Amino acid sequence: MYLQFAAMKRLWLLFSQTATVLLAAYFVVGTLKPQWLNRSPTASGPVALFEAPAGNPGDIPAGSFRLAAQKASAAVVSISTSKAARNNPNANDPWFRFFYGDQGNEAQSGLGSGVIVSPSGYILTNNHVVEGADEIEVFLNDSRHAVAKVIGTDPDSDLAVLKINLDKLPIMVLGNSDNLEVGDQVLAIGNPFGVGQTVTSGIVSALGRNQLGINTFENFIQTDAAINPGNSGGALVDTQGNLLGINTAIYSRSGGSMGIGFAIPVSTAKQVLEGLVKDGQVTRGWIGVEPNELSPELAETFDVKVKEGVIITGVLQNGPAAKAGIRPGDVIVSIADKPVRDVTQLLSMVSGLKPGVATRFVINRKNKNLDLDVSPGVRPKPRPQAQ
Repeated sequence: MYLQFAAMKRLWLLFSQTATVLLAAYFVVGTLKPQWLNRSPTASGPVALFEAPAGNPGDIPAGSFRLAAQKASAAVVSISTSKAARNNPNANDPWFRFFYGDQGNEAQSGLGSGVIVSPSGYILTNNHVVEGADEIEVFLNDSRHAVAKVIGTDPDSDLAVLKINLDKLPIMVLGNSDNLEVGDQVLAIGNPFGVGQTVTSGIVSALGRNQLGINTFENFIQTDAAINPGNSGGALVDTQGNLLGINTAIYSRSGGSMGIGFAIPVSTAKQVLEGLVKDGQVTRGWIGVEPNELSPELAETFDVKVKEGVIITGVLQNGPAAKAGIRPGDVIVSIADKPVRDVTQLLSMVSGLKPGVATRFVINRKNKNLDLDVSPGVRPKPRPQAQ
């Protein structure tokens, strides 16, 4: 009986030792090599992820504007301007310094963008980007940079033309802004806040925006593509990478983009470019009239029944309009088959006409439409104000 008990005790000890060793081995393997046990990894192990299959590097995702951005970006440059310190004649006056503080005569700097439009080095940008600058430096995407010369400026359209002397310059192809429609997709390229070249996308929100108080002649393309300070002078391009406009201004209460940006159409920019390069100034059309909005009061005074157009309240004697037969009380309805809706649009359309070339005007006189051929003259330069 004693021998049987001893044998059973030894068997139990052997079993318990074996079980302990196996459990310890299972625990070690389960912790360090769970895959050997065909178990899922614990929370401390690798995370299971789902990855898309790798595509070919040259494949372009559907809806991507990659090709347009690549085509246009090389011709968009960053512009850095500097203004030398101006000495204040009262800076050393102790009373001036007491009331206004020690105003240091520090140099000023500015940032903007521009578009290379010619292999000769001509660059389109905004006048307000380079206005008053003593030195202008242009930085290309390929890390080259050069000092730019101002060829000419046109404050009335807020455009300027610069020139740099570098070879093998990338250029941007001019598109056709006259074919734009609301809803067309566009890209804005520039150097916002000086962070470096940036591409944003959006659509054409409106066409022919005017009466904004930005320029004398306004015919803006409105877009919701993000435009911020530093984008001024940059490019608005179509989905083929062709230039549609020069980004100029934004509507913002914060100083940043709110989805309301304005660009000068490339058709206007081309006219300014050619005038500044060829003649050093922009030659604009002029017909010699005093236009007014077609208000109910004026409509009643002149017995006008039409609802749209611009009423003429004065005609310059022997001016282009007078010679063509336009009279006070006439309502200009359209120019070159394009409707005229307000005075700002009329001024912009007339300024774009070529002097000496007859253009078809449709006017309403005594509630009947008449066709007149008007040969615009050259718009006189504004007289300097008396000091």
